[in-house]
Amino acid sequence: MRFHDVWIIIPAFNEASIISDVISDVRSVFPNVICVDDGSRDGTADLALQAGAHVVPHPVNLGQGAAIQTGVEYARSRPGARVFATFDADGQHQVKDVVRMIDRLDADGADLVVGTRFAGTVTHVPPLKRVILRAAAFLSPQSRSLGLTDAHNGLRVFNKTVADALNLTMNGMSHAGEFIALAAESHWR
Repeated sequence: MRFHDVWIIIPAFNEASIISDVISDVRSVFPNVICVDDGSRDGTADLALQAGAHVVPHPVNLGQGAAIQTGVEYARSRPGARVFATFDADGQHQVKDVVRMIDRLDADGADLVVGTRFAGTVTHVPPLKRVILRAAAFLSPQSRSLGLTDAHNGLRVFNKTVADALNLTMNGMSHAGEFIALAAESHWR
């Protein structure tokens, strides 16, 4: 099995309407899926478990950053874990993109590959959101130095070096900027 050493981390908060489909899609390629249920009250955890994910619950909603940190810590504890990916629970990411990102990680000897919503023609991101996200990437010195076009994308693939060093302290959505700052400070490739 090609991806036996890859762990997909899906932070989820009240995603019962879609979590089963997301996990089934991911598990069609990757056997190791962790769903960090971040205090959901809609049955997300039960559905994720039924879909075959390892479920790690937060008793209350702590935020996406905290859920990612919990998922990375769980994945790091698994024997043979070598590659880690964060994947949004809302169905916006594609499994084939994770495969391509892992191939790039391996081929380039990179530590971290960050997805982008701005490759090619962009039609699925509303215009105002597109402007804000592009401006945020442009205005961030770390994003520019790393060549990122979408620093707030939740689709990331990284190796054990990054997983071992990752210590997100910003629990909410601001973790995305913290992740990029850590990448720049740590000189991850």
